[in-house]
Amino acid sequence: MDIRLVGKASSRRAVLKGAGAFSALAITGLAAPAVAQSKDLSIISDLGNPEQRDVLQRVAAEFEKKSGAKVVINNMEHEAHKTAIRSYLVVGAPDICIWFSGNRMRAFVQRGLFDDISDLFERENYKDVLGVTTAAVSVGGKQYGLPLGGLLWGMYYRKDVFTEKNWTPPATLSDLMMLGENAKSAGMIPVSMGTKGLWPAAGWFDHMNLRINGLEHHLGLMDGKVPYTDASLKPVFDKWEELIKANMFTPDHTSYAWEPAGAALAQKKAAMMDLAAFIKAAFPAEDRDQIGYAAFPEIVPGMKRYEDYSVNSIHIPKNAKNKELARDFLAHFYQPENLAAYTEAEGSVPPRNDCPPSKDPLVSSAYAQFKTIAGTAQYYDRDTDPDMAQEGLKGFQEFMAKPERRSEILDRLEKTRQRIFK
Repeated sequence: MDIRLVGKASSRRAVLKGAGAFSALAITGLAAPAVAQSKDLSIISDLGNPEQRDVLQRVAAEFEKKSGAKVVINNMEHEAHKTAIRSYLVVGAPDICIWFSGNRMRAFVQRGLFDDISDLFERENYKDVLGVTTAAVSVGGKQYGLPLGGLLWGMYYRKDVFTEKNWTPPATLSDLMMLGENAKSAGMIPVSMGTKGLWPAAGWFDHMNLRINGLEHHLGLMDGKVPYTDASLKPVFDKWEELIKANMFTPDHTSYAWEPAGAALAQKKAAMMDLAAFIKAAFPAEDRDQIGYAAFPEIVPGMKRYEDYSVNSIHIPKNAKNKELARDFLAHFYQPENLAAYTEAEGSVPPRNDCPPSKDPLVSSAYAQFKTIAGTAQYYDRDTDPDMAQEGLKGFQEFMAKPERRSEILDRLEKTRQRIFK
């Protein structure tokens, strides 16, 4: 079995140092794999978490022994992969790749680039164990991937720090502002943020809009039905700007990816961070039991609690050369014990209802919280059109750095919306 790291994945040691901006080697392109033989299987992943890579490696080694196939895994840096997949699905497709469910998957399905694996669902009776999660990988009643772990987003903190300082996770935005003042007095960043990869700023926007305008409005915006210049979004950016001007976020956050921002929380340099449970990759193993989870604060009293709950997925490209072997691998990978090990490493909630119970208190907490929410979105760049998402990600990062540019940013996003959602 060959495992190749394409681009520079961050080591845990590098993450924990947290000094300076995290940078990955630039990816100039992904070479097309050689013509596959009948017993060769190629996989492209984007796993920054070394523990998940270890699980995938183990599962692939087991499959090699079981099938006699040779498995080659190319692991790309996450942001580089988001660009490269647009090319390799057309030319040089692997047999299996990891991607996102929801709208991001749908865009490739509509272009005929993901294979219909409804037959695999039928053969393995996946609908019986997945339930409503099947919808995340379905288009027109057919299935085009297998859902991986679900990530519930919220505010993470160190329990030992909050105990030492007698702090309580903020229940409202006013509470968050008060916590911010206490954190600054203690020489800490109130909310750790790294927007070099763009998407963390969009997560903050999601939470603000869901708390102020609710799920129906938010999904309407994602579907291009609500203008970015609509008056309903003014309080979202007003409240967000208040937080920015109160110095609630990491200075120079545009220079940092999420990993060093997470390291700041691990190193007690920041009080909280808006992320999902994969934040544990930024913590040394001995400190992970100190990670606490709280829901994003309430903004509009009485608004139902809606959350981002994003589901990754694994797919067979339409242009794959070994589709039957790929189906056999997915069936092996998706066995309850293998899938549970994979999601445990990420800190995500397994989609199968027959997986072994999690030993991770973060996963158990997320699962308990999941039962209390009124509805879910996926995540900004998963819920809307990919081209709209790219402009939105840039715009939100720019707003966090230069809030005085709000009008021109929203005007630009509105022009993009009108062009895309004709």
